[in-house]
Amino acid sequence: MTNRSGAPVVVGVDGSRSALDAVRVAAREAADRHRPLRVVHAFIWPLFGIPLGPGPAGPPQAGLRHEAERIIADAVTEARKVAPDLVVTGWLSDGAPTPVLLREAQDAALLVLGTRGLGGFAGLLIGSTAVQVSARADCPVLVVRGEARADGPVLVGVDGSALSTEALGFAFAAAAQRDTGLLAVHAWLTPAPLGPGDVLPLVYDVEAFAAEEERVLAEALAGWSDRYPDVPVTRRLVPGAAARVLVEESAAAQLTVVGAHGRSALGGMLLGSVSHAVLHHAHSPLVIVRNHAA
Repeated sequence: MTNRSGAPVVVGVDGSRSALDAVRVAAREAADRHRPLRVVHAFIWPLFGIPLGPGPAGPPQAGLRHEAERIIADAVTEARKVAPDLVVTGWLSDGAPTPVLLREAQDAALLVLGTRGLGGFAGLLIGSTAVQVSARADCPVLVVRGEARADGPVLVGVDGSALSTEALGFAFAAAAQRDTGLLAVHAWLTPAPLGPGDVLPLVYDVEAFAAEEERVLAEALAGWSDRYPDVPVTRRLVPGAAARVLVEESAAAQLTVVGAHGRSALGGMLLGSVSHAVLHHAHSPLVIVRNHAA
């Protein structure tokens, strides 16, 4: 994965309680990574030509722009409560949430989002903005959802592809950062009959099929423990649909990591079916790592 030396952790805020949850997580991430934190609010109202200052009879501290500045100031204050020595800056960016966040992601080490949006981030999760940002961002996206846990492993889905290699790299680094173990899960489906009354061919060997899936998992993990010798690794081969398996396993994880194929233009609005399902249903905070070569 690209090491963006000095790049900040970026968090999107909108004044909601969920956004402040994201700020606290982002502050811890930034402090643990020894990176600055950048708090960003997407200020959409200038796009509609609405007056942004106080009304003629209103107090000077009124108006939409002043409210947006207050949202940022409150978030910066919250971040400094979590990490007093952290370098924190706030940024009010005119524009709609998706393009604002994607611009910020170009120079970020990590982008952090909450699960419910208000104002400029209305409908952020679960909705089109989150899907677009997660699928198109130039950095990993951490979605603060589910139960925040201080224990449990970092869970990562593995399928043997280049995509899961990207996710593995992030997951190992995250486990080392958290001083916890890694749970690498590979879900697999046995061949199914083609239709009612059909049976599996006599040559079908369940043990051989499982052995091949075990080989895929072992090869995907090869070399990572040499790079992260202090991270204990548990390998789990689970029969079943990948999305369902990962959602179930996420209940005991402190972080879940999945990959998403990156696509350009309108295709970037789409995540793969597995990452999309986990985005909507995971029981823990979730990181989506995009494969930029896809």
